[in-house]
Amino acid sequence: MSDYDKKLNQIKESLDKANNLRIRAEARLEQLNRQKEEILSELKELGVEPENLDSEIKKLKDEIEDLISKAEGLIPEELIKNN
Repeated sequence: MSDYDKKLNQIKESLDKANNLRIRAEARLEQLNRQKEEILSELKELGVEPENLDSEIKKLKDEIEDLISKAEGLIPEELIKNN
């Protein structure tokens, strides 16, 4: 096999690899776009706008902490000390 044939084969293999990577990247992008749309749809069902997500998360964390504090306040102190 001549040097030209070797180089042409290497080029062909490289192009095939690059094409396979492109196909995989496009498939992954499509998958991520579908996932994004699903998430946006779920947020819409929950009545949360994507731009308000951080504040909604903070609000929910604060609410959880408040409910935990209230629950702890309902437990007699003697029971808490024994654990």
